[in-house]
Amino acid sequence: MENAFLVAAEVPGAPWRAADSLEELAQLARTAGIGVAGRASQRLPAPNPHTYVGKGKLAELALEARAAGAGTLVFDDELTPAQARNIERELGDGLKLLDRTGLILDIFAQHARTREGQIQVELAQYSYLLPRLAGMWTHLIRQAGGRAAGGYGVGLRGPGETQLETDRRRIRSRIDSLRRQLEEVRRSRAVHYRRRRRRELFTAVLVGYTNAGKSSLLNALCRSQGVTSEDGGPPLVYAADQLFATLDPTTRRLRLPSGSQVLVTDTVGFIRKLPTQLVAAFRATLEGIEEADLLVHVADVSHPLAHAQVDTVRQILSELGVGDKPSLLAWNKLDALPAASRRPPAGLAVSALTGEGLPLLLAAVQRAARERLVRVEVELPYAQSALASRVFQLGSVDWVRHDERGTRLAALVPPALAAALQPYSSSA
Repeated sequence: MENAFLVAAEVPGAPWRAADSLEELAQLARTAGIGVAGRASQRLPAPNPHTYVGKGKLAELALEARAAGAGTLVFDDELTPAQARNIERELGDGLKLLDRTGLILDIFAQHARTREGQIQVELAQYSYLLPRLAGMWTHLIRQAGGRAAGGYGVGLRGPGETQLETDRRRIRSRIDSLRRQLEEVRRSRAVHYRRRRRRELFTAVLVGYTNAGKSSLLNALCRSQGVTSEDGGPPLVYAADQLFATLDPTTRRLRLPSGSQVLVTDTVGFIRKLPTQLVAAFRATLEGIEEADLLVHVADVSHPLAHAQVDTVRQILSELGVGDKPSLLAWNKLDALPAASRRPPAGLAVSALTGEGLPLLLAAVQRAARERLVRVEVELPYAQSALASRVFQLGSVDWVRHDERGTRLAALVPPALAAALQPYSSSA
């Protein structure tokens, strides 16, 4: 296994301590299949714009990394192209360089299973690579001497620089192609969302920090009801105790305590310092959050930085423009807490492992669903049995009576269904 030495800058006022940040970076490294040989940090007013840490500290870190048997230095921030070039120049041969964004992109590339996910990851990788190409070709640039070295050698550029421009053109062309493919995905997904809205089903989306247990929670809800996927496929989604185990949105149809149905969607997890390239590339996937009626924010109650993770997710949701959507906080992994302290802060307490709290979670989703419903009292002719079935499937029925003229009932139903029922309204 490749070993890495982790580096972080400890900046005053940062929400996370350097030690905690390095621990998360170590988790990312292990998820990517990289061992951790050591870690270090330096207190700075701000990361050094040239070498991230001080130049002297960088030389010291290189010696420590080699002594520890590490072949790579991993920095806990996204390095600018200039920082990367300067650091590589100081490190010399024998040590590779990787930053947090490059590490996360590598994990996404390993975990992308669907064609859509692979396109999204490839687009993010190329967007990250494009401004960093110059440093990759530095070792191939040749100087023609004399006037060329002084900047007057028109037509005398070296093969490295020529190849750099060729690669830039190819990457830009590939980025354009990937964006066109994702736009097709986005249009197709928009049609899918319109179909869902016509079915008038309430939609809840699971959001949260990576590895908070969103996929496990969805699986637990599916097991408790014996349901299948929305398209009739197998009910379980991939779940693992690692960061970014699932990248693709997965939707399942569940029953609420009232008997009405709800769509629950699992989404990609968030993380602190989420690369902007990934947010842009996964725009089509994240549109599912915009379409949701309710956000179920799943948090790991057993994590020592649970509140900081919750704040991070809320900040990202705000940046995505969905921070004001109705939301419900569900503290997962209750089973990992000692029995004496199983009282989480504000919010619901659940355990995807044991099933504890799942009925309370479904009841809370049902209350949120009822808040958007419209009360109707109608008399439906027996010829409108399909409309009556929609009421029982999508709404919450208070009472129902059958007589010679048809079915009379009072219920709470979605607004679109209420409009369809308007001709049969009854004042009884």
